[in-house]
Formats: sequence, structure tokens, C-alpha cells
Amino acid sequence: MPAKPGRHAMADILLIQPPIRDFYLTEKRTIPYGLACIAAELLKNGFTVDIMDALAVGKSREIALPSEMDYLRRFYGKIDISPFGLFHTFKHFGYSYAHIGKTARDSGAFLVGISSLFTAYSDEALETARTVKAFHPRCRIVMGGHHPTVLPETVMAEDAVDFVIRGEGETAMTLLACALRKGRNVSAVPGIVFRKPDRTLAVSPPAELENLDAHPLPALDLIRHAYYRRNHKGAAVVMTSRGCPMNCSYCAVGGGAVRYRVRSKAQVIREMETAVTRYGARFIDFEDENLSLDRDGFLALLDDTARRFQGLDLELRAMNGLFAPSLDATMIRAMKLAGFRTLNLSLGTTAPGQLRRFRRPDVKKATEAAVSAAREEGLNVVCYIIVGAPDQSAQDSLRDLLYLADLDVLAGISVYYPAPGSADYAKLSNDGLLPKRFSLMRSTALPLSLKTTRRESVTLLRLGRILGFMRLLLNSGERLPQARPLRESGLDPHGSRNRLGRALLAAFFHDSRIRGMTPDGEIFDHNVSSELALSFRDGLKNIFDI
Repeated sequence: MPAKPGRHAMADILLIQPPIRDFYLTEKRTIPYGLACIAAELLKNGFTVDIMDALAVGKSREIALPSEMDYLRRFYGKIDISPFGLFHTFKHFGYSYAHIGKTARDSGAFLVGISSLFTAYSDEALETARTVKAFHPRCRIVMGGHHPTVLPETVMAEDAVDFVIRGEGETAMTLLACALRKGRNVSAVPGIVFRKPDRTLAVSPPAELENLDAHPLPALDLIRHAYYRRNHKGAAVVMTSRGCPMNCSYCAVGGGAVRYRVRSKAQVIREMETAVTRYGARFIDFEDENLSLDRDGFLALLDDTARRFQGLDLELRAMNGLFAPSLDATMIRAMKLAGFRTLNLSLGTTAPGQLRRFRRPDVKKATEAAVSAAREEGLNVVCYIIVGAPDQSAQDSLRDLLYLADLDVLAGISVYYPAPGSADYAKLSNDGLLPKRFSLMRSTALPLSLKTTRRESVTLLRLGRILGFMRLLLNSGERLPQARPLRESGLDPHGSRNRLGRALLAAFFHDSRIRGMTPDGEIFDHNVSSELALSFRDGLKNIFDI
């Protein structure tokens, strides 16, 4: 039988989610769903398995900002306790590497699988592999996830990694474990990458599951549910599909990279029932790339969800974003009845030229219709835009932000980062414009400074914070403050954050300067584009009574 989560007793196979290093961590997005899916297939085939989730612990420690990120100091600099603050301290989130190594050694596992989903955190995955091998040299280490799938050669350059599995790992991991246990050649394992006797690499095409319903439900008993909670209630992740039929230039999943397949409603409902009844989940995030594309199937799932979980106060979310043209009033009504309280809409941009470069359709009309329908149902709406992409102008992004201000929604701003495997990544690589280190391929690192400069990207982020605070005030029934000069007297760093925000907002309306406050009460100006800030302030005056 598998060990209880967190005990990490003896097991044939240990699956590890590594720690990460960044400015912040969003816990509800780190549930190790993929590892639980792989674990279920291994358990079905007679192996004992445990998951060592290095992130499922309320531990973090401040560490030095990596030298390659020194340029961020001029943008993130001083700690800002105001509502307009961004990022301050760089941290190691999760267990120490030594603890992970000791856990692997004590497990006695003959095979250790390490997840490496995001290129920006690939260094942490490789450090995990080195540490595990040092503590448990007799084990074999296999790495999987998006990063090794797209860039297997860079992962296999690390001697501690024995294998890579490219693509979907459920069947491949089981076949690899069987081959190693029986001393057989691994070359027939789908998606496998290994070193040949001459040290060259054998690289297989990515593995892909033919029938998603032919595999067991995720091994949810191996997840530390006590850590993954939201508002003191259980949380879970579910996927109703894999892949995406769209062809967005910035995405490594669409365009045929991962074939679009849909699970049956019955299997999804069984998984949800397990999460709800056995583990007390009351918040479920659907992590599909495009949850609502299969209209009939999604409506049937919503209807069944509303009926089966009636009275449980279940909250549903699709945090990856929804494609507005796939929604209509009927579907949004069904989403409300099933438990959706917020719609996360993927807008991308409204600029025609940038839409062509992104290979995305214009979804403005569909977005406006979805927002209107959501309002009728009393749902909140978040619309996401991308800023700082190659050849994207800051002025276009500013117009996107003002469009969202006028649309009366929460604005989600995603600073562009190159995703290996995407069309954009290939072009940036050919043009010699990629960041010099994998660790820089994250939004918080402001990775590109091209047509939109880093200073402009961070300005857009701060303007988004200003708009978010304005929306918070309005949604709370408060009036926006009128423009007036800043009066620092009476602004206590230990006082009301709302009062501080209102004072800084009124000053921004007056002179378009974006200010913050340090914990000791110093008011200071952020390093931003004065031109963008002024244009945004003037644009707001056409929308709000300020």
C-alpha cells in the first residue's frame, strides 16, 4: 500500500515535485496533479509509490537575488507596502534540497521521477536530481514535464539524470519501471531519452495517450490535501481534456504540439466526487487549456455537477483562462448553477496587428457579450492581457488596459515570457533575442526589453495594480478619491492600507506619479515610464469621474 502523504516510507518509486525559487508562490496552482496521474498508473501495475511534494509545506526563506537578475533591482528596489507594490524579496519555497535527498534515500526507491514543468524552474529540478543522486546513488533518475519534453538535450547534459520521458508519462513511466526492474532494454519505452554506450543520446518522439479514459483516476491519496486549502476548505485540480487545437504563437501546447483530446463526462465526475467526498474539496480548478471548447460536453458536465453537488457550496474556476467565443448566455448560466463565481477570460490583446502576430482571433465582441452575461448572473470577471511580447508596443498594451477599465472587469496582466516549443521561442532563438539563462524565462524577470522596454512592462504592471485598487474600491461601494496633491502627514505605515492607497491614488490622479511607501513610512516614487503613467491617468479621466 502507498504511504500516507508526507510519510515517505519505503517505496519502489518516488515521484518528486521540486522546490522553486521566485518572488512569490501561488499555492493553489502547484497541486502535483500530473504526478498523481502517473502514480495511479504505477499503482495499478503493482508498484509501490509515494509522492514527495517539496512545495507542500509552509516554509520559505529569503535568498539572494540571482546575479543574472540584478537588473531587476532598479524596478523592484524598495519594499512597498501600498496596494501598488509588486515584488520585493526572492525566496526559496519548499523543503531544502538536503531534506529531499534524505527522503529519497530513506524511501529506498529504485526509480525516482522528478517533475520539471516550467523552464524558469529547471535549475531547481536539476539541483534536485543532483542532490537525490548524491544521497541515493543506486537509484535511477528520470525527469519529465514540459521542459525536458521540449529541451531533452539540456536536461541530459546533467549526469545525475539517467532518463527523460518526453510527453505524457503515465504509460511510459510504468514501462520504464518494468524494464528497469527486469533488467531489460529501455529503448521501446515511448517518449524515452537515454544515453547510448558512446554517450550520444537516443531521443524518442513525445509519448501520447490514445484514450484518456483507459487510465485510472489520479492517486489523490498521495497529495497533501491539508496544505492545499482555500478559505479553510479543501482544494483540487481536475482536467477534462489535454492539448489545444488553437495555434497561438506564444504557446507551446497548441498548434498540434499536444493533440486535443477530451475525457468522458462520467470519468470527470467520478474524479470530482472523489475529491469532494473523500478529501473535502470545495474549490476545484479546471486546468484545461480550453475548458469550454467542447460545448455539448461541457454543458453536460455543468448540468451533472450542479445536480450531484447541490448544497455543498462548491466553487469552480478555470484559472488558465476561457476562450470568450466558446461562451454564451446559456453556458454562463449553467456555469453559475454549477458553482462558478468568477470567469477568467483570455483576451490577449485588442490590437489588430498584435493579434495577427499572436495568431489569435479578435475576441472583443465575444468578451463584451460574456461580460454582459456574467453580470446578469452576478459573476465576477477577470480578463487577461499579455504585455511585453516581441514587436508589441507599450502604447497598444496601454490601450488594452484602458479598454478593460472601461469594460468594468478586473484586469490580469501577464508579462510575456518565451515558452520553449512555441513559434515565438523559435523566432527569438533564430534572431538571437532569447534571455541568456533559462531562469529569466518568467514574467517576474521582465525577460524581454524590445519594442516594449522592461521599464514600460513594469509600468504596465503597476498601472494594473492601480486599476485593481480602483476596482476594489468601486466594488466595495466606495467612491474614487478626487485628484489632489499628496499630503504625507497622517499616512501611517502601520495604519489602514485602504487609506494609504486612497491617498496615493488621489495623488496619482493629480500628477500621474506612481508612489509607494516603505515599512518605515518613507514615501518614494517608483521607477516607471512617466509617459505611460500620464497617458493612463488621462485615459482614466475619460472613463471615471476623477
